[in-house]
Amino acid sequence: MSVDVNTFSLALSEELKRNILPFWIQRMQDPARGWYGQMTGRGVLVRDAPRGAVLNARLLWTFSAAWRVTLCPAYRAAALHAYREIRDRFIDRNYGGVYWSLDASGAPLDTKKQFYALAFTVYGLSEYYRAGGDRKALDLAVKLWRDMEKHSWDPVGDGYLEACTREWKPIADMRLSEKDRNDARTMNTHLHILEGYTALYRVWKDAVLRERLAALVEIFLKRIVRADGHLGLFFDEEWHPQSQTVSYGHDIEASWLLEEAAELLGDPALLARTSAVCRRIAAASLEGWKPGEGMIYELDPATGHADADRHWWVQAETVVGCWNRFQRDGDPAWAERALDTWDFIRREIICPDGEWYWSRRADGTANTADDRAGFWKCPYHNGRMCMELMERIAL
Repeated sequence: MSVDVNTFSLALSEELKRNILPFWIQRMQDPARGWYGQMTGRGVLVRDAPRGAVLNARLLWTFSAAWRVTLCPAYRAAALHAYREIRDRFIDRNYGGVYWSLDASGAPLDTKKQFYALAFTVYGLSEYYRAGGDRKALDLAVKLWRDMEKHSWDPVGDGYLEACTREWKPIADMRLSEKDRNDARTMNTHLHILEGYTALYRVWKDAVLRERLAALVEIFLKRIVRADGHLGLFFDEEWHPQSQTVSYGHDIEASWLLEEAAELLGDPALLARTSAVCRRIAAASLEGWKPGEGMIYELDPATGHADADRHWWVQAETVVGCWNRFQRDGDPAWAERALDTWDFIRREIICPDGEWYWSRRADGTANTADDRAGFWKCPYHNGRMCMELMERIAL
């Protein structure tokens, strides 16, 4: 390899501790409560922006993980700050679950129950318990998991529903965002439910949770991963594909999250099958990657149109996914791809004014039209990239 692994780990540690996390503590933390909801791509703080459950849950996970990995008291304080905001304001005390968003004053704004948001809240609470042992956080994670199992799990359709009303009734618009299709089942929600359940099972070895986590792995192996190695994105209730679009970032992200879940379950046969599929997924994702240029966003095979922007989160997941394959298969080409992508991130994605740009446009310009921080822009992907590799290299 062209770069020593210890040098690589040190560079990631510096990025985490000197850029990503200080940006959020110093510029996005509301001293009164919680976290501000938005900073524009040009660095303007929008104090009255709505505050999303996904952003806050991801902040809880990030600072909890940073506290656990580094033992830094400042990260412990930030994790506690995030935990209190979720516990005190995002939890629906009447019906259960979490609100999708709050207004800037902390009052419920959009009260729908999006199971993607519940999954991330379970993810954050589980990591907070893992870092500090707060039993009340674990109890809350378990309660939300039970809400999901009661209202989202569909044993007939073998999968999870996308969303409900506040009162857990059917809802017409189940989309995560205006960019998404309004379909009954999505890869994205299932991937992050798997992620949340993996984090919870790591700290709470419940038999039913284990069964559901194993079922989620099987859903990916049997229903979501396509013959060409890419992930299907949208499905109807019977799991018929509704789109052929390829999301390269989700491909490479799933390639390591699925393997992590299967390994935690401790079933050698399941892990062997999952690893074989994950190897195919990772290889397929490379269709969107070029040396020195990172990973593009997505491709529509029906039209041939490619969204060639290099999104921040796609680059971060590419580094982790490639390093995962290097560790598991021993092929140094995967390590070179991870290092090459990190070099692209350093040159093109890290913002000189703190945090990362949303993306680098296909024409090579920095994307300052989309948020530097906001409803969907957070330190979870890039912070996790740093911590995953710091821990993996240290082993």
